[in-house]
Amino acid sequence: MATDQDTGIASEPEEFKTQEMLLNMGPQHPSTHGVLRLVMTLEGETVVDCTPVIGYLHRGIEKILENRPVMGGIRYMDNADYLSPMLSEIAYAGAVEQEMGIEPPLRAQYIRLLVGEMQRIASHLVWVGTYLLDLGAFTPVLWTFRDREGILSLFEALGGSRFNVNYLRVGGVLHDFPKGWLAECEAFLDQLEKNMVELHQLITGNEIFEARTQGVGYIDPQQAIAYGLTGPMLRGSGVNFDLRVNRPYMAYREVPVNVQVRQEGDCYARYRVRMQEITESIRLCRVAIDKMPGGAISMRVPIALRAPRGETYFAIESSKGELGIYFISDGSEYPWRAKIRGPSFTNLQILPELLRGHKMSDVVAIMGSIDIVLGEVDR
Repeated sequence: MATDQDTGIASEPEEFKTQEMLLNMGPQHPSTHGVLRLVMTLEGETVVDCTPVIGYLHRGIEKILENRPVMGGIRYMDNADYLSPMLSEIAYAGAVEQEMGIEPPLRAQYIRLLVGEMQRIASHLVWVGTYLLDLGAFTPVLWTFRDREGILSLFEALGGSRFNVNYLRVGGVLHDFPKGWLAECEAFLDQLEKNMVELHQLITGNEIFEARTQGVGYIDPQQAIAYGLTGPMLRGSGVNFDLRVNRPYMAYREVPVNVQVRQEGDCYARYRVRMQEITESIRLCRVAIDKMPGGAISMRVPIALRAPRGETYFAIESSKGELGIYFISDGSEYPWRAKIRGPSFTNLQILPELLRGHKMSDVVAIMGSIDIVLGEVDR
């Protein structure tokens, strides 16, 4: 009971009232993995609602593709998912080849499989390191970037560039392997396999990491399908779907892939899926090296390439999910319409649903588990 100071009469205390607060997280924030703004409505420490605001990195890649010759557009794909440029190039080249009704030589297909799986490893390594950095652990990012450095060095020797490699071409690839490159690649894979054992010992089973991720950001299988999620986001919720198996393309028709699936559906499950995929990609790289056929690395394709009138959609299993390229051709040297189906953009839409009801401290853990790249979200 409270007492009125003027009358001295006891009075009932007023109820505590809470007021919702709007909090901007980003667009300049290290844990938004790019220039993303989250406008969150908080009630105390609990997230009531969240509105992602995108477009800060928009560069009009799709419009640029429509204003470049078909053969010149592939270079711009490196700027979409800039952590998986090789995979983006494979998607673009595959779409044009499907539109033209051509198929690259078998050796080129195996080269694409090899560099694509190496790119998947590099992308997952960046994710693991930065995700643990978001959660307060510093050592993993040093280890993962050290290993990624080996892949970038191999890419530099192969295509002349480390980051935006620009190695794929319609009808094949730019160069064959330099002398000794495959031996260096095998030696790197041997070392990476040992390093992954150490990384597992550092992270998996860590009680702080498990407390921050287990049971957090749960997605049930039906919800994952309803939101159009793909990649580790979908497979982490128990849905066995991988384009390399369900709609195999290029050399994946000959090389079987063991799809990595977890049933838990939380942030920890998505972590385990990506770690398992690194191990699986190492195996696929070794298979590609062992089965690498001889022959041509590219087929003759006219520089002024004119695709026949019509439309096409070609999708691959990128490091983040289904990466699709949609073209409409009017028969000219330029695509009449170009559209990129970026998995980062599609996967991001479930974020408000995942955050509701969670504490503010869980926001970084949930958002980081999606593995978005803003270059692919905004395009």
